[in-house]
Amino acid sequence: MTEPDRHRVLYVIVCAAGPAGDVGKLVTLAHQRGWDVQIIATPSALDFIDVPALEAQTGRPVRSQYRKPGEPRSPKADAIIVAPATYNTINKWAAGISDTYALGILAEAPNLGIPVVVLPFVNTALAARRPFQRSIADLRAEGVRILLGPGEFEPHTPGTGGTHLNAYPWSLTINEADRLNGMR
Repeated sequence: MTEPDRHRVLYVIVCAAGPAGDVGKLVTLAHQRGWDVQIIATPSALDFIDVPALEAQTGRPVRSQYRKPGEPRSPKADAIIVAPATYNTINKWAAGISDTYALGILAEAPNLGIPVVVLPFVNTALAARRPFQRSIADLRAEGVRILLGPGEFEPHTPGTGGTHLNAYPWSLTINEADRLNGMR
């Protein structure tokens, strides 16, 4: 492919949270906007998603581990969406922990100039914790766009996450990725 024919590539990093099973909705939205999508799942998220369906939808293997020598590389990302982003992933990322393939990608992204959009899925008890609040502030200070607060994702009461799955605002992420990638 010559450079002018290259499509924009969106990495979707999916974590182990309730909305993960519906990440195909985000893939559909991204395809409608002209993005090629590479799904990267945290190891725990593999139990939440339909890997064969996502591979068929994206035309790419779902990645959750570093590639072996000789295996093809994923195309370079033009933007990254982390959704649903868990308490664990957000805190590890902010602390500089890179113990999974997904966290390794996120660790480098801010300093590579790749726009990153994060849509959390956490409850009010977790969102109120100081470590989480510090992590959000630290990531925002590095230029990461975290969709958390009024008009974006608002944490739910503990034990009620399942009742909020249909209202998870996937479209906010693709709108923001387009905006940050200069497409809106």
